[in-house]
Amino acid sequence: MTLRIHNNDKVLRAPQAIIFDTDNTLYAYDRPHSQALAAAERKAAKLLGVAADEVSGAFARAREDVKRQLGKTASSHSRLLYFQRGIEILGRKTQLVITLDLEQTYWRTFLSHCELFPGVREFLQALRSSGIGTAIITDLTSQIQFRKIIYFGLDDCFDYVVTSEEAGADKPQEAPFRLAIDKLGIDPARIWMIGDHPVNDIAGARPFGISTLLRVDRNHEGRDAGCDVEFDDFTELHQFFFSGKVDGVSQFAGAHAR
Repeated sequence: MTLRIHNNDKVLRAPQAIIFDTDNTLYAYDRPHSQALAAAERKAAKLLGVAADEVSGAFARAREDVKRQLGKTASSHSRLLYFQRGIEILGRKTQLVITLDLEQTYWRTFLSHCELFPGVREFLQALRSSGIGTAIITDLTSQIQFRKIIYFGLDDCFDYVVTSEEAGADKPQEAPFRLAIDKLGIDPARIWMIGDHPVNDIAGARPFGISTLLRVDRNHEGRDAGCDVEFDDFTELHQFFFSGKVDGVSQFAGAHAR
């Protein structure tokens, strides 16, 4: 697909700040997750002396249990809690050393398989050069989300980071968006939100009057996501943003940053 504008009035005026989601917006989540979970399950099977399929089933059930108990909170995404509960489901009681080992194995493997989408870094650098504010709203606990941003070398690309742990609630609840807006100190009507999830990112941002941009997978067949823009390529978004079509954005700044 190419970049699709659904609401010219919302995106042909330069924002003062852009808020980004992280997972599946700046990088592809599924492959690193699959590799990391497989590595943790292999280690668990070896350390606990349990068949691989039993480990896999216990961890899947543990994830459901944790999410059901904690609801839409940062801790509901905790691999540490998934592994603790999974080991207990396997009848091994609480095994703190193994649980910590599995969590470290998961995230070490996860990060080693992560890659930013093409054009992300260049777009962020161009925004910085143009004086446009930047922030992140992301679900999960702060420590691992901070580690991801640092791993990608993007820690100097954002003015503010808001995690659902800090906000006390996951998207699309109001708290993370309200906290990011307060930190930026900018009228929401002059803010863009870029994310991959029609509900968590797009529907969550819309009540504030924020302009919404949905990153979709390539060859995506359009759906009514209620967003102002759909795109699948940050390089194309970069070119659009600095093309002169967005009023108040300097073409020179975008070209200089590339």
